[in-house]
Amino acid sequence: MLCTRCRIRTAVTDDGLCTFCSGTRPPLPADMTPRATGPGGWGAGDWPRSPVGLSWAVTALLGTVIATDLVAIGSGLHLRSAWQSFAAADHTAVQLGRVQSADHLHDTLADVQPAVFLVTGILFILWFHRTRRNAELFDPSVQKMGPGWAVGGWFVPVANLWFPYRVADGIWTGSAPIGPEGGRTAVPRALLNFWWALWVATLLCDQITARMQDTAGEPEQQAHALAVVAAADALEIVAAVLAILFVRALTRMQVERAVQPLVPMPPVPGAHR
Repeated sequence: MLCTRCRIRTAVTDDGLCTFCSGTRPPLPADMTPRATGPGGWGAGDWPRSPVGLSWAVTALLGTVIATDLVAIGSGLHLRSAWQSFAAADHTAVQLGRVQSADHLHDTLADVQPAVFLVTGILFILWFHRTRRNAELFDPSVQKMGPGWAVGGWFVPVANLWFPYRVADGIWTGSAPIGPEGGRTAVPRALLNFWWALWVATLLCDQITARMQDTAGEPEQQAHALAVVAAADALEIVAAVLAILFVRALTRMQVERAVQPLVPMPPVPGAHR
């Protein structure tokens, strides 16, 4: 039977809760217990490990994603203009040549975008997994899903619209610095929620634009599809900006938390809302 609270792990208690949700989880394995600390509170060869270097790499690559999207928007609008001129000029040879030239440029950029996105995604997941492992030490009591889901959750169809958010929510809560009274401080989730909402929106928009481009035949349909693609790229730019802000904010939280005691803090009332 699955846990009645998280619906992920197997229930082990009489009231239907798993070891995570019931608070009866066994101690951390030896390979995650910090035995030595280096400057800034980061482990010397053990966990926690600094996510700062990865965060800068992810930020730089997200900036590259934004740059390629901006160029793709310009290229797409140029191709859209060529299709509109082609339709208005009764399909003249001159306009056809303009369409072919613009289409070649647009296709080249369309090949570059996935490559940049793939490299960015790999680095982001590495950073995401590291922050999840750190959060396991900072406060394991608020982690809703295991560290493996910080990687695997992105590749499960349909579930990838929700599982990574659950992981991120646990990381965000567990990485909150300890307040003056010794309890975990409540950090607003607006940035986390907006980033995830925009990310899901970009995934859905990609599906819509792909179908529109596949079914577009007439010049007018091509022009309309390209306008939607440009709007989708603009939405992806906003999502990338929010992703940068999320990465920087969570990294700062973990840097501050790393110099504080590695003991579970009692949850703040309403912290999961």
